[in-house]
Amino acid sequence: MYSKILVPMALDHGFGDTALDVARKLLSEGGTITALHVYEAPQGSVSAYLDEEAVRASFLAVQKRLEERMKDQPGVTPVTIKGHSGRTIIDYAEKEGADLIIMGSHRPGLIDYLLGSTAARVVRHAPCAVHVLRHP
Repeated sequence: MYSKILVPMALDHGFGDTALDVARKLLSEGGTITALHVYEAPQGSVSAYLDEEAVRASFLAVQKRLEERMKDQPGVTPVTIKGHSGRTIIDYAEKEGADLIIMGSHRPGLIDYLLGSTAARVVRHAPCAVHVLRHP
């Protein structure tokens, strides 16, 4: 059983509810579950066309969306932070002392073999156990 479970949430993928169900089953009594969404701000030439207010509004909208999704998930703390998905998940888990990360992963395609997926990066570098879910 685990006392601090981190569930990274991609708001456009279908793993969230399943990951939270698994987290509840693996959670020790008195433990905590954090639903983490990493907001990746626009980079490169795209960012030249967006003002700070547009980026801020987008972040707040994503934050609100996560909070709305978690309002019917008792005992789950929603957290939205800015950063690069893989690196930020690892850093957050280390900083918060997570002892388990539960996350979804799509079936790898050719690009994943060349660059690697977020889940693969987290598995390789996480400071704790990682449970990866796949769609059946």
